[in-house]
Amino acid sequence: MSEALLERATPAETPAPPRIAGLDGLRGLCALYVLLFHCWAYTFKGFPRSTGPAWLDWLGLGRLAVVFFLVLSGFSLAVSAARNGWRLGGLRRFVRRRAWRILPPYWAALVLSLIITLTVVRMPHSGPPNGKSVIVFGLLLQDLVRAPTPNGAFWSISVEALLYLTFPLLLLITRRAGIAVMLLCATAPVIAYGLINPPPADAARHLAWQLLPVFAAGVAAAGIVAADDAVRRAPWLWMSMAAAVPAAALIVIRGGGWVVDNYFTVDLAITPALALLVVALATGRPAWLAGLLSARPLAWLGSFSYSLYLIHLPIVVAISLTVVAPRFGHGLTAFAVTTVVAGGVSLIGAWLFAKVFEFPFQRHRSFAALFRRAA
Repeated sequence: MSEALLERATPAETPAPPRIAGLDGLRGLCALYVLLFHCWAYTFKGFPRSTGPAWLDWLGLGRLAVVFFLVLSGFSLAVSAARNGWRLGGLRRFVRRRAWRILPPYWAALVLSLIITLTVVRMPHSGPPNGKSVIVFGLLLQDLVRAPTPNGAFWSISVEALLYLTFPLLLLITRRAGIAVMLLCATAPVIAYGLINPPPADAARHLAWQLLPVFAAGVAAAGIVAADDAVRRAPWLWMSMAAAVPAAALIVIRGGGWVVDNYFTVDLAITPALALLVVALATGRPAWLAGLLSARPLAWLGSFSYSLYLIHLPIVVAISLTVVAPRFGHGLTAFAVTTVVAGGVSLIGAWLFAKVFEFPFQRHRSFAALFRRAA
């Protein structure tokens, strides 16, 4: 959902490791799925209860795409560290690179979202943004402080920013005690606390602690880049598919409404499968999967997946509620029109947005470099 939720693999220090085939394609697919999820949710009213045709129910699992983004983020951040004995490469440098990567597009998207929500239509289930919203969302504090939202997708950006604070500690534990101990330290307290104080189903804040095991699983998956050949040749894709069976069975049997009421459980249940899938891609096995996910359309989509995640929701809400619903109501026709129109505008808009606010910050590491390029 960047190396906020949707970042392409960017190391914590140089030299950059070889690119891992297929990861950008995964990010692109996840971003596209979130876009379709929101088109579905704002067309067929009643979420989390499905009011659309049953064959579209698979679109109701948008939260799981964000879980996947967090696994990918932990993995992408940790790849260089795993190759370097689990060393960060400098805390100050790490913080600067993360801020340089995520903040310019995020702040630009915040301004765009404020303009849309203040002049066209506000986010459903939220009051109009105000001065507090600007401060809270500008400082990425929305997971800690309640404020009217200008963009309902921004919750996850705050979660990831808070998880960044744990990254140096996760690396330290891994370096000193190993991957298994790091996972235990990140997961056991969260599960124990969640069993004692189950988070409410409609929790919209304080989600970073719940998702720490997800992020840590991505960090652990990065260990495959330094593993020996015997480990790398293991059937990771098959293990991923086997690990997905319990969570998939729960989702199919209990339905989307149950999933929304039990995000805490489902997030943790699906994480091993997602982490193992990333491991499989990192080993290049099977080659056909890496090749498929590296196809040019998916690689292109993945290149601006962060921008797509950042700006699509206000566009979908504005077009769905002010253009489509008054003419087509809520139903399959409205969904098709929303998907084509809002989806098309979101994709084109995100590509143009990325060319201005994302790509230049990937290519240049300082304002001085940006200004020299502009001159």
